[in-house]
Amino acid sequence: MSHEDHDARSRNPGVRRTVVRSVAALIGMFAFAFALVPLYDVFCRVTGINGKVDNTAQAVVHEGVDDSRYVTVQFITRGSSGLPWRMEVETRQVRVHPGQTSEVNFTFRNQSAEANWGRAVPSVSPSRASRHLRKVSCFCFDEQYLEAGERLELPLVFQLARDLPPDVNTVTLVYTLYPVTDARAPLRAQVTAGKGDEA
Repeated sequence: MSHEDHDARSRNPGVRRTVVRSVAALIGMFAFAFALVPLYDVFCRVTGINGKVDNTAQAVVHEGVDDSRYVTVQFITRGSSGLPWRMEVETRQVRVHPGQTSEVNFTFRNQSAEANWGRAVPSVSPSRASRHLRKVSCFCFDEQYLEAGERLELPLVFQLARDLPPDVNTVTLVYTLYPVTDARAPLRAQVTAGKGDEA
């Protein structure tokens, strides 16, 4: 065995170790980047940062209605270039007392010639108001399936807590439609098949 062959063999374990560590680091960075968006989304929903609110249905809190003040709640709907749906709200704004339970209906319509999945993601302005918004019933973040041309009406039932800061006189809820990727394709296939059986 030549001196060069011996040196090459002695270097191989170090090179192999470096390659393994580099590949592991790349996989770790990819996994972290992939998980960052859903983790941030969950963080925003829990803390109310960025105006996002938790999707968990909450019970009506019977704390009495503050008749001494009104708060205007505005609703804005936005479409998405990747989803051929139209979303409308029956009324663009309502005036409510803190502690009062209110209901507003939203309509989703699939304007395309094929079925697809989407969801409405809310944001709240001002963001500090999100901590005082209770969603008793909401379609927020839920995946919806619509056949071609299908129309779906869903309610939003909400309360503003009595401890809403007194300087907050207007709360704006913006709902943006987003297409849902095929990450849960098997589940969606079951739902699609179930709808076909009902027809």
